[in-house]
Amino acid sequence: MPKAKGKSRRRAFGYSVNRKRLHRRVRRRAAPRIACSQIRHAWDSTKSVAQNLAEMGLAADPNKAVPIRKRQLPVMGVEAAGQEEGKRIVQKPYVLAELEYEASLPEKKSETLSRDLIDYVQHMIRNHGENYKAMARDEKNYYQDTPKQIKSKISVYKRFYPQEFQAFTAALQPEKMDHQ
Repeated sequence: MPKAKGKSRRRAFGYSVNRKRLHRRVRRRAAPRIACSQIRHAWDSTKSVAQNLAEMGLAADPNKAVPIRKRQLPVMGVEAAGQEEGKRIVQKPYVLAELEYEASLPEKKSETLSRDLIDYVQHMIRNHGENYKAMARDEKNYYQDTPKQIKSKISVYKRFYPQEFQAFTAALQPEKMDHQ
């Protein structure tokens, strides 16, 4: 039996292939990284995804976990017995408790303004007070903001840093007294 035509030719080395990236991609596909630390630490690699999640008290399929029931007349005895049979024993309840605790924590304030924007707003307030039209004509208004845009930037600064704004305006009061 004759050989296949393309098999006898020697394979050329693929110089354009990034071997490091290729190896990393293969490794990630083989063992996906679990982002949630609680689930990652309780994970058993010998079991399936559904078994692992069931042990932790989590649902693999949300459609099976919370089924949409058709409207029918409630039957007292049958329904109560059916719910107890469907319950599974949670072997790792601490995972669910940790997830619930983490979800109950208050969200950290992550919104901040750039130092440049803070300096810009402080310069405008220091030199012009509440006169937004004069702020729009200021030479430091590089982006040619309209009076309304400048007003919104100042209100954002007031909302994000209320204590800093109060201290800044309080420091400006003696300066205005000196100028008069």
